[in-house]
Amino acid sequence: MPDDQRRLLRLPEVLRRVPYSEGHIYRLEQAGEFPRRAHLGKRRVVWLESEIDDWIDKCLKRRIP
Repeated sequence: MPDDQRRLLRLPEVLRRVPYSEGHIYRLEQAGEFPRRAHLGKRRVVWLESEIDDWIDKCLKRRIP
């Protein structure tokens, strides 16, 4: 994806898209089951929107028809 099309999401936006608590997201990350956060500084973390969207798509594809 070109750099100019990348969008970074902060935690509040991730929590609006994914119905999990911050702690559960952290546990999923540690287990390799959720996109990893990127540290932009000491107190700033973000996720790539495209990775969150891909993760949601994969979850929806696992639904039972």
